[in-house]
Amino acid sequence: MNDNANRYMQRAIELAKLGKENEGGSFGAVIVRNGTVLAEGFNKVKALSDCTQHAELLVIQEACRKLNSTTLKDCTLYTSCEPCMMCLGAIYWAKFKKVYYGSSAQDAKEHGFIYSNMFYDSNTEARQKEFNLEQLMAEEAVKVWQ
Repeated sequence: MNDNANRYMQRAIELAKLGKENEGGSFGAVIVRNGTVLAEGFNKVKALSDCTQHAELLVIQEACRKLNSTTLKDCTLYTSCEPCMMCLGAIYWAKFKKVYYGSSAQDAKEHGFIYSNMFYDSNTEARQKEFNLEQLMAEEAVKVWQ
């Protein structure tokens, strides 16, 4: 872990706050490649009345366009909350080298953002390993919802 990881996660958390303040939704994400931010944004589900407008999906789409690529294998994703099943699908296909998340899916559930039972019933350790997920700055990320 390095200071840059904390800095980018802090930015994802700031974006989650911006989303909350701007009717977008209280989730933020940042994609970084070689120390350069390729894409950043927040959830726009409420703003666009579209349940697929999660922060992770929006930044994945933007980064792929910028790189003219269908994968982001040299990139790292920082997201303010553990990705849902939909976002994990996109993360899988993007082939990130690493994904850092702030608050957990359980934290999200406790604050009214409920994932599917299948998600909660799945093996957390196996999920973290398969998708190369690592939690970072959980306490700070949960504060967005308080």
